[in-house]
Amino acid sequence: MDATISTKELKKKLDSKQITLVETLAPERYRDAHIPGAVNIPPEKIHELAPQILPDKNAEIVTYCSNSH
Repeated sequence: MDATISTKELKKKLDSKQITLVETLAPERYRDAHIPGAVNIPPEKIHELAPQILPDKNAEIVTYCSNSH
């Protein structure tokens, strides 16, 4: 399912631990600045790492990335 949620809704879900937040950033960008509680899965490693880090296929997951453009 593709959907967009507001910053306020994201914070509420994070605070209540209702979701897993995945930042799809390069490791160096994640180290420099990431949302507390987020896990990092770089785009080029999504197929390798996602099954290990996100084993519950029914869990609610929010992905976040950054683009300088």
